Amino acid sequence: MLKLLFVCTHNACRSVLAEVTANRLGEGRIEAASAGSAPAGRVHPLTLAYLQAQGVATDGLKSQGMDEFEDFSPDLVITVCDRAAGEACPLWLGNTAKAHWGLPDPSHSDASFGAVVEVLERRIRALLNAGAEQLSGEALQALANSVADQEPYRG
Repeated sequence: MLKLLFVCTHNACRSVLAEVTANRLGEGRIEAASAGSAPAGRVHPLTLAYLQAQGVATDGLKSQGMDEFEDFSPDLVITVCDRAAGEACPLWLGNTAKAHWGLPDPSHSDASFGAVVEVLERRIRALLNAGAEQLSGEALQALANSVADQEPYRG
C-alpha cells in the first residue's frame, strides 16, 4: 500500500481535497492523509460544502499539523501549495520521497473546486496506472513529479 501525505500551509482546502480524492480512488492501494505547516484549525467551509455536494462524507476531516504525522511514515510527501501565486511551500524533513503538485486554492481564488479535484484525479490515477505502490525513493519521486508535469492545472 502506498502511503501519501499531502501538505500545504493551512491544511484547509487543497491538501484535504487531495487526501479525500486519493483515498477514494486508491481503493485500498493508497492510504492518504493531509497536514499543514501552519494548520488553520478547521477545514474551510467551502471545501466541506463542495465535498458534501459531491456525496463525499466529511466526518473526521480536520486541519492538522505535520508534527502529528511523525509516526505515519509516508512513502511520498506531496506539496500542493501554489508557488506561482507566491505561496511558500512547507518543507518535510527526512529522506522521504517528495513531489510538488502546485494547485490554486479554490477557497481563495477564481479556481473552481471541480477543476482542482479533476487535476488531482488525473494525477492520482496516473500514479496508480504506473504502479506507484511498487516504487520507492527516487523512482517514486520522479514518477510523482512527472505526473504533475504531464497533468497540469489548466483552470
